[in-house]
Amino acid sequence: MTIKRFIIFSAALATWISPTSAQIIPGRYIVMLQAGHDPHGVATMHGARAEHVYDTAVQGFAGALSADQVRALQRDRRVLAVEPDCQVNILGHVVTAGTISAATVTSTGDLVPTGVDRIDAELNPRTDASAVGVAIIDTGICLTHPDLYVAGGISYVTGVASANDDNGHGSHVAGIAAAKINGLGVRGVAPNAKLFAVKVLNSTGSGTLSAVISGVNWVTKNAKLKGIKVANMSLGFTATSTTLNSAITKSVSAGVTYVVAAGNSAADAATFSPANHPSVITVSAMADEDGDCGADGLATYYGADDSFATFSNYGAVVDIAAPGVTIYSTYKNGGYATMSGTSMAAPHVVGCAVLYLAGHLTATPAAVRTALLTLSTPQAPVEPWLDATTNRWRGGFSGDRDTYHEPLADAAALK
Repeated sequence: MTIKRFIIFSAALATWISPTSAQIIPGRYIVMLQAGHDPHGVATMHGARAEHVYDTAVQGFAGALSADQVRALQRDRRVLAVEPDCQVNILGHVVTAGTISAATVTSTGDLVPTGVDRIDAELNPRTDASAVGVAIIDTGICLTHPDLYVAGGISYVTGVASANDDNGHGSHVAGIAAAKINGLGVRGVAPNAKLFAVKVLNSTGSGTLSAVISGVNWVTKNAKLKGIKVANMSLGFTATSTTLNSAITKSVSAGVTYVVAAGNSAADAATFSPANHPSVITVSAMADEDGDCGADGLATYYGADDSFATFSNYGAVVDIAAPGVTIYSTYKNGGYATMSGTSMAAPHVVGCAVLYLAGHLTATPAAVRTALLTLSTPQAPVEPWLDATTNRWRGGFSGDRDTYHEPLADAAALK
């Protein structure tokens, strides 16, 4: 699968596949420079104001440019690429059951959500993953949520100084990956992992590619200092950016495992970024109603129990699947909510990566990928089977739309 992923993507490594006109932000561009050149200096020389500056994952800047400035930069030998900035969106499909305030959730124990249950995360003996840092590149995280360990954050949303979540999506993602075991609300796949809120999307769940690249740059720059070993990107757009691809590649080389959502268009994820990047772990969504294998639960709005979610993207670039339908988790303002989307599937796999890293702190992103894919549950059979090694029942899912049958994440196996 890795070879197929690279062949599909290699032709796009040094080019820009034009986004739709609806995605392009007129007059705004991203400029990537050769290594060793000062972004501020290049911008100033061309009479431009650098609104975003990239100095670690890539060298470059982003901001408003005239047509003449774009042409001049394209002739500058220090410049590798000039790309149009474009809109990026969250991949949480819908809030399906409203929200529940923190006051409503009493201290009656930590609910094990169906997604956590389906991948057997509650059977993993590691119940404190605080040694591993996780960057949630999203709408921010509720910084005061009692069920989340938020160690810090930053905002790249224009006019918003705080990394606090004013949408809810980022907090939901964070809770799936890492909600605490504290007798309150829910538990995540990797409880108490150290979360960093990297806010690149606004209150409506949209943002700019230039801000997303700033987020990746910040993660790369702070990975070693803050112990960030995993990053979640439950966002995307239909195009491919040379600058974003280069930034993610450099960040992975710095030791950060990137887990991203495949997308919710029921289409081939090969045309969707960052899902089509060869160095990330791309996650599709499956529907599960009861937290158990065997397809005995009720049908969901997005497919039968234990089946491929009807909205999920698919294709050769997808590596692994996880639950992504009617997932209950933390939300903004200290609350809780139920959401669906590949946005919800990705943080289940983030939690799996954290569980593995908690016992293998020096593991490389390549080693993490290998562990997650090797220690997983195949799609078939759907009928439960007793694993003689672990003495637990396992089972896959049905309905994949292609011949690339990505396995289902298995958190219990990651020890």
